[in-house]
Amino acid sequence: MSLLQWSYAAMLGFCLAGTLPLVPAFRLDVLRQPRRLLLTVLLAGTPFLLWDLGATAAGHWHFDDAQTLPWRVAGLPLEEIAFFVVIPLVSVLTLEGVRTAHPLVFGRRAEREEDAR
Repeated sequence: MSLLQWSYAAMLGFCLAGTLPLVPAFRLDVLRQPRRLLLTVLLAGTPFLLWDLGATAAGHWHFDDAQTLPWRVAGLPLEEIAFFVVIPLVSVLTLEGVRTAHPLVFGRRAEREEDAR
């Protein structure tokens, strides 16, 4: 496995390792709602994944076999697909962590939601 392959895998691992501790640290409920999280990842990742498939099929770019893992799904390297899962996941974890740690950032929104009820 090349250095670039390891660095890409390390980047995805770093994203997860950097945000997963937010779950117990701030007692986030994100992972306790798997259907909601899956829907978020699907809605956020699918358009970019389709765009990636289309651009690759049209020849706008390609993935060098020497710099990617050998496994492919629909012509895309496994780590490319993982990117479109990991990034929405860590985005949700980060947002929920900030929302919990800094309620003033989202405080006005929460007050409006409670007033609407």
